[in-house]
Amino acid sequence: DDRSLTYWRSSQGKVHGSLARAGKVKGQTPKVAKAEDKKKKRTGRAKKRILYTRRFVNAVATFGKRRMNPSPNSK
Repeated sequence: DDRSLTYWRSSQGKVHGSLARAGKVKGQTPKVAKAEDKKKKRTGRAKKRILYTRRFVNAVATFGKRRMNPSPNSK
C-alpha cells in the first residue's frame, strides 16, 4: 500500500535540517558583478572547427608531445 510506504519513509530520522537554514550559504556569499560585453562561446560544430584550426592548421611543429596547458616559463 502506498500510504504505509509514505508513513514508513517520513517516520525515519531527519536528514537535511530545518527549513529555517535554507539558502544560508547563498545568502552569505558576496555578490560579484558580472563582466560586461562578454562574447558567447561557440558550441557544437563551430567549436570543433576552432579546435581543429588551433591544433592542426595553425600548429607549429615542435619536438615531443603537444601539451594541453603548458606552463608559462616552458620553452
